[in-house]
Amino acid sequence: MSDEVEPGFVRVRLDLSYDGTEFSGWAKQAGGRRTVQGEIEDALRTVTRSGGTTYELTVAGRTDAGVHARGQVAHVDLPEAVWREHHEKLLKRLAGRLPKDVRVWALREAPSGFNARFSAVWRRYAYRVTDNPGGVDPLLRHHVLWHDWPLDVDAMNEAAERLLGEHDFAAYCKKREGATTIRTLQELRLERGADGIITATVRADAFCHNMVRSLIGALLFVGDGHRPSDWPGKVLAAGVRDSAVHVVRPHGLTLEEVGYPADELLAARNKEARNRRSLPGGCC
Repeated sequence: MSDEVEPGFVRVRLDLSYDGTEFSGWAKQAGGRRTVQGEIEDALRTVTRSGGTTYELTVAGRTDAGVHARGQVAHVDLPEAVWREHHEKLLKRLAGRLPKDVRVWALREAPSGFNARFSAVWRRYAYRVTDNPGGVDPLLRHHVLWHDWPLDVDAMNEAAERLLGEHDFAAYCKKREGATTIRTLQELRLERGADGIITATVRADAFCHNMVRSLIGALLFVGDGHRPSDWPGKVLAAGVRDSAVHVVRPHGLTLEEVGYPADELLAARNKEARNRRSLPGGCC
């Protein structure tokens, strides 16, 4: 698959954020469900006066229903004439057309070889949870999970260390036909803030479906004393879904940032990201 932009088109990078509470996820769906992709593509079509033409977005990471994003990245290929005519006022016009729970913060011509999905070298998520016996601050209820057992953050961090590195995360992913579950987990750490909210920072080269929410579900079982600190690592090594690993609710999860290499490394990264991965020894 080539990342060459078709003649007569310009690839445009979009940096955006959204509150996922009222969205059925990022990706367009049949049946008229409200999605982030659908809202932005509709707004683009309107503000560029493109009639029945929809310019399709490619995103760094598709988020599920209820998941938020602070630092999402997407790209769209626009006809050169459309870009020339509208680019100076496009950002402000989108602000006037988009609903208030999604914002585009930057629009710029992407460097050669850029692909919002395949150029990325990491994605960083945050999952926020509180064990306050009184529950969640009402103003944060759409962004913080309430866990009604006291949590030991040190025990959770001890468990998290055993999950770092390149592994087959099949035990923590919803399997998709033809897709690998091998990922490199670069960072997984938890910190309790002064407000009592525990933020889990999770960074990897990529994530498979439900991976972050499953990892957090396992760590919560360690934090509240229901499982020992070596249990999440044993689940990982088993390589199969464990019914004891709960996929936590989506509203505590936010895509915070997407990382990309230097411009001259984009083409090599795109090629690498499309290769099917395997672990040493021929596993998976």
